[in-house]
Amino acid sequence: MSNTSTQQQDRVVIAVDPHKASWTAAAVGAGLTPLATLRVPVSQQGYRQLRRFANRWPNAVWAIEGAIGLGAPLATRLSADGIDVVDVPAKLASRVRTLSTGHGRKSDSDDAVSVGIAALTAAGLRSVAVDETITALRALVEHRDDIVRTRTQTVNRLHALLTKLLPGGVSGSLDAETAARALRRVRPRTPGPRTLRRLAVDLVGEVRHLDRRIAAATTEISAAVAASGSSLTELRGIGDLTAGKILARVGNVHRFRSAAAFASYTGTAPIEVSSGDTVRHRLSRAGDRQLNCCLHIMAISQIRHEGPGRTYYRRKRTAGKSHKEAMRCLKRRLSDLVFRELCRDAARVDGADPGGHQGATRESSATGSTPTAGSSDKSLPGPAAATLPPPRPRST
Repeated sequence: MSNTSTQQQDRVVIAVDPHKASWTAAAVGAGLTPLATLRVPVSQQGYRQLRRFANRWPNAVWAIEGAIGLGAPLATRLSADGIDVVDVPAKLASRVRTLSTGHGRKSDSDDAVSVGIAALTAAGLRSVAVDETITALRALVEHRDDIVRTRTQTVNRLHALLTKLLPGGVSGSLDAETAARALRRVRPRTPGPRTLRRLAVDLVGEVRHLDRRIAAATTEISAAVAASGSSLTELRGIGDLTAGKILARVGNVHRFRSAAAFASYTGTAPIEVSSGDTVRHRLSRAGDRQLNCCLHIMAISQIRHEGPGRTYYRRKRTAGKSHKEAMRCLKRRLSDLVFRELCRDAARVDGADPGGHQGATRESSATGSTPTAGSSDKSLPGPAAATLPPPRPRST
């Protein structure tokens, strides 16, 4: 038997199903059967137990379901110790579990085994590359989003109180200063309205505090985007906040093998639903909806101002497409534009050719590809120059 065949048979994956309070690991062999399982708490002691468990198979590959989500703390620890980690998408592990026999049984151990089978059978899953800068930027963006949601809830409560204190309440958008001016006109004499006014004053103070926190987070995000050297903000419709969200959620752009794969990830690639001689496509509800929202904001800005984007949008409307259909076409083109700009930025950092870079992440012999793109996910037909500038010459 050759050495290659022996290595294939000896191949083992340490697959982990992560949760907030526990990690469940399964050692899965080349026969796609579990060799052993282990459940440990999320703690330093639990991490040491996992490492001792994995030491039984010195050449094993680590695979974690959702390594940039719930599995991120474990992936970061392993990467800091010099151990490569393969990211297995949750949907892929779920498909393995659905197609396996077992009469619908489901447990953390079964989930971990499904992760291991997915890692052994899929082709080209990416290794996790922990970028501290991207991690910090994503934390900032999510922190600001949380504060904005809290502010919205607080303003809604303030609206409700003002409706009880003032006839008709306050119309239109409401901020701290508008509410403060309205409350100055309210001088209740009975206990009930006095209590409502006091609560409203407290909420005004909370809104002001949240406004300061939002402004501080916005400043930090702007500084982080500037420090990254990204040129995304040079594109119409992308400001510091949108650029920060794109950079944070995309991470390493080299993990996408093409603009079509990137469009599939952002949910801007149409899905083919043809039947017989009828060829048609429908809107994709998949992909990262936050990135899709960023491209939607960019598209709205493009059609409001004269330029290639607005010209392309008008041409689609003239061709008989509805507003929503033309917007989807424009977002698909803008996805290509953003992808190309991200590749150029990465090439400036890496000193590599943006058109020929094969990716900076290491590939595991036990892994497969994400995201994929079918024929309907590819670039739309027709000249791209209507929205996208021509590609810059490749370096030689």
